[in-house]
Amino acid sequence: MNRINLLAILLLLTACSKSAKNVTAEGTDSELSVTVVETDTKLTLTIDDVTFKMIRVEGGTFQMGSNNGYDREKPVHQVTLDSFSIGETEVTQELWEVVMGDNPSFFKGSKRPVEEVSWDDCQTFIGRLNELTGKTFRLPTEAEWEFAARGGNQSKGYTYSGSNTIRDVAWFGDTSESGTHDVAMNFPNELGIYDMSGNVYEWCHDWYGTYGSRSQTNPTGPSSGSERVERGGCWDFIEECCRVASRDSKHSPTLAYRNLGFRLAL
Repeated sequence: MNRINLLAILLLLTACSKSAKNVTAEGTDSELSVTVVETDTKLTLTIDDVTFKMIRVEGGTFQMGSNNGYDREKPVHQVTLDSFSIGETEVTQELWEVVMGDNPSFFKGSKRPVEEVSWDDCQTFIGRLNELTGKTFRLPTEAEWEFAARGGNQSKGYTYSGSNTIRDVAWFGDTSESGTHDVAMNFPNELGIYDMSGNVYEWCHDWYGTYGSRSQTNPTGPSSGSERVERGGCWDFIEECCRVASRDSKHSPTLAYRNLGFRLAL
């Protein structure tokens, strides 16, 4: 079966009722078994024996940014978002490897977040994942990322994603022992999402730009730029960088680092 016909079948299957969907898709070297299970709150995707989950984030309105942080986090402004889904964890090395056939990470471990991947590399991965599943995975916008990190409509106003005590939720400079850790080893946030503070920085969709003061709906950042946004802090940075409002890192989309990975959105 050619790839075009296969994709058409996958799209038809994913449009069916919310239940387990078993499909077989062409891999690079062999066939991969793909199973998608959807409910109102979660999507679970299994490729061969690798499983990852997406958490449903109901749309809402929140105050984005911080007037108490760095200038790049100001001004606080109102943002309204439609509903979306976001990865329960960062993309793991085992998920990357089953889709791409390699593992570029410096800190090896199947359950650790993949790192040493550029923004452009993430787009290649997402394209292949979408071919396999018939879904439309993507990187989260910066606004989606922050809304999810804050706990969405269930937010309790924590400084870090899920707590005011950073050691409960994040691997950062003082606790990481100079490397990444398996995902979902700390406490989740209000939505059941892990590691949005610490472990690795996470690429977002947006070009980096300064905030405005006007209210926005579903913002996607500037139309052009030279650097893509990263959020969340990481294993070798201070706790200040792990705050949900922190905007302290951005890089060219062609560059890759051992403290930088990503999380899927849908």
